[in-house]
Amino acid sequence: MPQVSEPNTKLHPINDCPTKLRSSDSNQIGGTPVVHGNVTQLSAKIRAYVEESVALCQPDRIHIVDGSHEESDILLHTLETRGTIKPVTHFEHCWIAHTDPADVARVESRTFICTERREQAIPTPREGVRGTLGNWISPADYEAAIKARFPGCMKGRTMYVIPYSMGPIKSPLSKFGIELTDSAYVVCSMHIMTRMGLNVLEKLTDNSDFIKGLHSVGTPASGKIAMAFWPCDPERTIILHKPATNEIVSYGSGYGGNSLLGKKCFALRIGSTIAQREGWLAEHMLILGITNPKGVKKYIAAAFPSACGKTNLAMLNPTLPGYKMECVGDDIAWMKLDSKGQLRAINPENGFFGVAPGTSSETNPNAMNIVHKNTIFTNVASTSDGGVFWEGMEHDISPDVEITDWMGKPWKMGVSKTPAAHPNSRFCVPARQSAIIDPAWEDNDGVPISAIIFGGRRPDGVPLVYEANSWAHGVFIGSAMRSETTAAAEHKGKQIMHDPFAMRPFFGYNFGHYMKHWLTMEERAAKLGGHMPKIFHINWFRKGDNGEYLWPGFGENCRVLEWILQRVDGQDCYEQTPIGRIPAPGALNYEGLHAPVNEKKLFSIPKDFWLLEVEDIRQYYADQVPHDLPPEIAKELDDLQRRIEQM
Repeated sequence: MPQVSEPNTKLHPINDCPTKLRSSDSNQIGGTPVVHGNVTQLSAKIRAYVEESVALCQPDRIHIVDGSHEESDILLHTLETRGTIKPVTHFEHCWIAHTDPADVARVESRTFICTERREQAIPTPREGVRGTLGNWISPADYEAAIKARFPGCMKGRTMYVIPYSMGPIKSPLSKFGIELTDSAYVVCSMHIMTRMGLNVLEKLTDNSDFIKGLHSVGTPASGKIAMAFWPCDPERTIILHKPATNEIVSYGSGYGGNSLLGKKCFALRIGSTIAQREGWLAEHMLILGITNPKGVKKYIAAAFPSACGKTNLAMLNPTLPGYKMECVGDDIAWMKLDSKGQLRAINPENGFFGVAPGTSSETNPNAMNIVHKNTIFTNVASTSDGGVFWEGMEHDISPDVEITDWMGKPWKMGVSKTPAAHPNSRFCVPARQSAIIDPAWEDNDGVPISAIIFGGRRPDGVPLVYEANSWAHGVFIGSAMRSETTAAAEHKGKQIMHDPFAMRPFFGYNFGHYMKHWLTMEERAAKLGGHMPKIFHINWFRKGDNGEYLWPGFGENCRVLEWILQRVDGQDCYEQTPIGRIPAPGALNYEGLHAPVNEKKLFSIPKDFWLLEVEDIRQYYADQVPHDLPPEIAKELDDLQRRIEQM
């Protein structure tokens, strides 16, 4: 790999800020020197926000991020010198970071929504039941949490001022943010994941509002930092959101969704509250463009919990001849009605932040093909030939290559008892590098959505695909999403967990109010002369009596998408069932499958299973949203039970 050469760049003796990036000592904010950029680039509102945060955090210097490739390369070089990252020499301009073992994932239990009243943020559960739909913090406790952590937390460090756009900069669907951070790793990652830099500051020169984000890796109260190259304060980590003022505050973690504040914090939690106020949808959904053999193209949006094939679907390699799949986004969709009532979507992100383990040339060749350049890997294993490794790549690595696990210890395939890569290890890569990126992925107007898909990992009872009977029925299906958990640390063994809309960790406001907002979208579209997309549910993971999967999955999933788009076109290719519309016998295209499919078993709807499903969903509503469940959703559940009882 060509190394970044900066022979004239020397590190600041206290911190990680290259002296090359310094400017005049008269260029200051709150008495703190701006070593890169100029205060005149900041609007009055941005400067006031920076001044306030400088007074609180007390950094030694300020760096106004310009978003250039030169700047990013200098900071990557700085991180390499500190030991935070090392080059992946087998690839082009790629890097690998290893975090403190205590800072490896999102921290849901320490993530809070701050509102005046608790019920604005989360539903009040039934007495004696623990709520699972988010965490609330009062304004007083919000301020106390900040005062207990942030004063002086950036002493000896640089405060980076990151101006960024979620979505194409000129799109009316996009929103702007300013993240203040003391992590160069965050700056480099945000350079990939967002549109950032001086062009955003230019858009904000009119003194317009922006989403505020304050982040610090923290300074442990004990003064002990386990790994100097990865500072963090895991014992006091906290992630705070205040929707009323569009503020995000994050302390103690340098990892992923905890520190890249444009991602889950802004795009989903704050984004969903803005969407409710403004009448659109901010969702945990992929966006996929599908062109059929006749050249007709349509777009779908789809929401799945983790480990349910979301990224694989976003980058699908179709097996049916003549089909073409192109990716608009793999994780988040912002969807807004246009003047004619057509729902249109943008991907607010600029990159892919994918889970590495399980991604391979067999499961997702499109993903593997894009990580060979300009990628930051985090907590994957490294190899003796200058490459990377994670679970799923066993067939891609030569037997004579030595592997070092993410903890820096020698690792041998088939011998070592622990994973080589952390289960939540990541690759952070520019979306534009994908060979299947959709030509319209940065369209300012967004792409038109024809279908919305929900799904989960259900080994029993749930058919491969079914269509909602109506918009309200579809919203009910999204609210009742359930999925088998994987081997996440917070769960013991496999169990079926509720994950409504695949948004359970990401709601920015009360889930009951969220359902009501979804229900209103149908009337909003009708008033503009349009209609909302059809809604479907899919399940690639149903198993037979012997535990084998009934559906081959992966590229063959295009056959299900083909049927979905036939239904979007109004083709009469379905059969009505108590739970919704399934493909009529023979309507799904099985031609060319390597093994026969047990269609009867794949689409069977066991009465006993679905009676229990109704009971579980009803109990979930009663436990989690007893006061906020919309009557339309309660009616859909009652109607489902009645139809099943009449089977």
